Amino acid sequence: MKTQPRIVFVDNSLDAFRRDRMQLVHAARDLGLEIHVAAPPGRVHFDSARDGFAYHSIPMSRKGTSMWKEPASVFALLRLYRKLRPSLVHHLRLKPVMYGSLAASLAGVPAVVNTLTGLGFLFTDQSEKTAPLRKWVEMGCRRAFRHWNLRVIFQNPDDRAVFIRKGIVSGEQAAVIKGSGVNLSVFCPSQEPEGVPVVILASRMLWDKGVAQYVEAARILKSEGVKARFALAGEPDPDNPAAIPQAQLEVWDESGDVEWWGLQEGANMPAVLAKSHIVCLPSYREGIPRILIEAAASGRPVVTTDAPGCRELVRPGENGIVVPSRDPSSLASALRFLIEHPETRIAMGKNNRQIAVQEFSQELVIAQFMAVYRDLLRAASPGPGAPSHAPKGSKERLHGIPGSALPAQLRSQGRS
Repeated sequence: MKTQPRIVFVDNSLDAFRRDRMQLVHAARDLGLEIHVAAPPGRVHFDSARDGFAYHSIPMSRKGTSMWKEPASVFALLRLYRKLRPSLVHHLRLKPVMYGSLAASLAGVPAVVNTLTGLGFLFTDQSEKTAPLRKWVEMGCRRAFRHWNLRVIFQNPDDRAVFIRKGIVSGEQAAVIKGSGVNLSVFCPSQEPEGVPVVILASRMLWDKGVAQYVEAARILKSEGVKARFALAGEPDPDNPAAIPQAQLEVWDESGDVEWWGLQEGANMPAVLAKSHIVCLPSYREGIPRILIEAAASGRPVVTTDAPGCRELVRPGENGIVVPSRDPSSLASALRFLIEHPETRIAMGKNNRQIAVQEFSQELVIAQFMAVYRDLLRAASPGPGAPSHAPKGSKERLHGIPGSALPAQLRSQGRS
């Protein structure tokens, strides 16, 4: 009996994985792969029948670099990989990428995909305090990316260029796939609501999302008599060093400068966006911000910053406005223009929907990931007479999956 090839997804949050990556799970299963997911336990109880994958709990904190605790994540993944002997592993986010890639090399996993969803606080904060940790992360990634059959997926070209320039990854190993895609039938256009324009900033409540600049821009516009509502949708992330205290959010809400709507679950976001006229994200740096893709699919114009991950989503004057980062005055001017020009808002929203259809549909993004899987699995399991890309002495690391054992979907489809 032929063994079905296995894929193990590794994330630092089971809840985030279930929210963002279930379509990837379904596509991998359709490709003929047996699905396993490794992550710390989530807030929602796991149900294998509902979720459709085997779950493995691993110790991994989203914050901290304890020399005593962090190795436990590597050893847990090493044990898991040696037990499951997967054909391919896919690591999501920085810690899983670093620790999982090292474990995959030690365990002889034949194919590795790493997705960096954004370079985050370490690369937005350039203080001396974060410099040693940033250097440690760069060294860790450089070591982790030595696997012979590996692809590193970035969400924007700026992040890819940083890693190539620093010699952390080669250009041949690095690719760009813009986010996890958007469901165009869930996020769809709607008419603007009646009443004064509503501007929404929806994200985790972090300083490096530009929340303080957004609040200051709202104050500027209100002092100038501009009629609009300004809302924050999201909650603090206590595991992030850039988290905004809840007390500060409550102060802003009580002052009337902005409205703090709190956490909006993913299922609520289509309704939240339908209540908006403009979506704003003045972030300092992103991978690809999901909220801007959802805004595009919902036919709403956006105002964002000229920062990595944000500028890729905007054609200035066509579907939104780009402003300098950390500049509340420029942000206020851009918001004022869209608040006072409804015809431009509506035209930009329509253009944004077309961009979402052409570039960010879930189907398009999933197809790009599947092409990466096929390429790496073929390289790990060449058919008779095909050259192997593995280095000398690596055959014992291929876990006995000759090309003939691959599912028909992997053998018959050409490279895309």
